[in-house]
Amino acid sequence: MSDTTIRSARPAVRRLPLTGPLRLNRPSDMWFKPAASVVVATAIPNLVLLALGRLDLVMYTMAGSLCALYGHNLPYTRRAGTVAGVVLGMTAGLGTALAVASLTTSTAVLIAVGALLAAGQKLLCDATRIGPPGPVIFTFVSSAALFVPQTLAQVPGHLALTLGAGAVAWLVAVVAPALVRRDGPERRATARALNAAAAHAADPGHATRRAAVAAVHAAWQTLLAAGRPNPARRALEHLVVHAETSVLAGAPDSADAVRLREWARLTRARGPVPTPPPAPGTGAELLGLDAERTARRGSLRTLLRGLAPGSPLLPVAARTLVGCALAGYVCSAVGVGRPYWALVTAASLYQANVTLSWNRTLQRTLGNLVGVLVFAAVLPVARTTPLALIGFCLLFAFSAEALITRNYWLGSVAVTPMALLVLEYAGSHPAGELIGDRVLDTVIGAAVGFLAAVLVTNRRATGRVERALADAERARAHAVRTLAAPEPAPAALDAARRRLTGTLVELREADDTAAGEWWQPALAREAVLAAEQAGHRTLAATAERRGRSVPAQENGAV
Repeated sequence: MSDTTIRSARPAVRRLPLTGPLRLNRPSDMWFKPAASVVVATAIPNLVLLALGRLDLVMYTMAGSLCALYGHNLPYTRRAGTVAGVVLGMTAGLGTALAVASLTTSTAVLIAVGALLAAGQKLLCDATRIGPPGPVIFTFVSSAALFVPQTLAQVPGHLALTLGAGAVAWLVAVVAPALVRRDGPERRATARALNAAAAHAADPGHATRRAAVAAVHAAWQTLLAAGRPNPARRALEHLVVHAETSVLAGAPDSADAVRLREWARLTRARGPVPTPPPAPGTGAELLGLDAERTARRGSLRTLLRGLAPGSPLLPVAARTLVGCALAGYVCSAVGVGRPYWALVTAASLYQANVTLSWNRTLQRTLGNLVGVLVFAAVLPVARTTPLALIGFCLLFAFSAEALITRNYWLGSVAVTPMALLVLEYAGSHPAGELIGDRVLDTVIGAAVGFLAAVLVTNRRATGRVERALADAERARAHAVRTLAAPEPAPAALDAARRRLTGTLVELREADDTAAGEWWQPALAREAVLAAEQAGHRTLAATAERRGRSVPAQENGAV
């Protein structure tokens, strides 16, 4: 980067919103999938334990059942490995917590171990980009287990229950939906790309172009992860080529917008995938994708980059460690009997930057306090029969996934009573004590957790932007060199375009993260905007050149 680059200084302390974080959004287009999965995965082991008269063991099976929440945005080939990894990670965290709980009753030691586990879980989930619900489920399970009386002899049996329930969750989240609609995740990703391209065609602008480029990039990543192409995936790839061509054209076209939306509707439906006429360069595009798909197998670069010493994820993990430990110790000092609730509250706050962490602090506090009122209302009924208790837990599990995509605070209203009701499986507790502890833990955990987010700085966020900017400039230079060749191969143009697209998406994510971080060095905002504009112009040029360079007979061969 040139020394003459104009740098604009962000304010060291940014204003924090109060009402915006609480506004409701449109629900996710797939909220019902994790909701249904976790209900089925939880109901099966719970009913088995009910029949055996051992509902006191629900905590261990629930650790495995909650793994059904993960991976629903992934194609089934990738989801199988991801959910299996989640089950093993959940079992490892739970096993560590149970072993420590069996060796010591020192609250100070237990809180320290809980904070270390929370920080490690946060780092690994962020590095692998595992997606929602992220590390909070792991932290909830391991932190609670630290304060459960345990002996070493009991640990293997309890972990076996977790693995068994995890196997059920794997079948529910991976095998069952794959049998019904094997290409469902790819269809949804393609439909999102088509709808985003349609929005851009109807109203071209910087914001719609960013959204469309990101959606197309996500669709390509999904299709690349889906495994070997079959006729349905080939048809989906054709549709994404059309979406990408429309985005890169950049001109308003209402007819194109209508056509793209109709293809999106048909793609989401249960009928055959629509088969549009091949766009220019489609044959070379798909050959290039096959080569890229082979080259990407077994790549660990994303994970290693996230764990490297200079990673911008490390300060966020440090925040988690400090915030969870302080929250636990403060709660213990004021006499709260279950300090792990404060630890989990603090762990749930840490997002990519301080501003997002503040948003989550507001959402978590409001949701938990309202959720405590819901728990107080349903507790008398839940205590009537074991079936009533199971029914309420399943209802709240479903409701949490149904509501959380509208806003995190709304989902927390359902999560809080479910978490409190889980304690009832092991025996009744005084309602007043449960409610008082949860309210106090929420307030302390949120306050101390956010304080740690402010005090533990992440000045590496700016460094991530600078690296992303350099990557985008290199990718654009490579694309320009490819364009300058007398007769560039269409596959080379497509590979250069996909590389440039990926770097632009990363640049936008890095800049958004740094924009909400406090105590940042001055950042070249003008350079970021210029790189985005130049990158999108180059993307459009590659699409135009690809259309000119493809032989006329290629379209008939696709």
